[in-house]
Amino acid sequence: ADLFDGIVMAEQRFHGEGYQEGLAEGSHAGMDEGRRHGALHGARVGSEIGCYLGFALTWHCLLQKCTDPKNSKKLRALDSLIGMIQKFPYEDPTYDKLQEDLEKIRGKFKQVCSMLNIQSDFRLGHERSSLTF
Repeated sequence: ADLFDGIVMAEQRFHGEGYQEGLAEGSHAGMDEGRRHGALHGARVGSEIGCYLGFALTWHCLLQKCTDPKNSKKLRALDSLIGMIQKFPYEDPTYDKLQEDLEKIRGKFKQVCSMLNIQSDFRLGHERSSLTF
């Protein structure tokens, strides 16, 4: 009777072993894919934010040298953009409002570009990011 039980139960045993092996392998592959995706997405966000910060700091420096009284409003908007970027939580990938804050920064950037009469287009390509005017 034990010999037949081994034969009859073999399919169920092999099914269970195959499931466990597949689960372990899939979990490992999923973690690797998740790390790659996270690193790529993080690099894109960092590149975008870095571009905005460089843009804002450059324009802030240029406008400070001008004596035009209309620049004070532009400088305040640039200060606001710079402050938002400096408060952005780069080190916390679990920050629950990351996307919301990123959208606010993008909106402020567009507002600043409008105030400066600059048409902006931020694109992420495979080789590099670019900001065109």
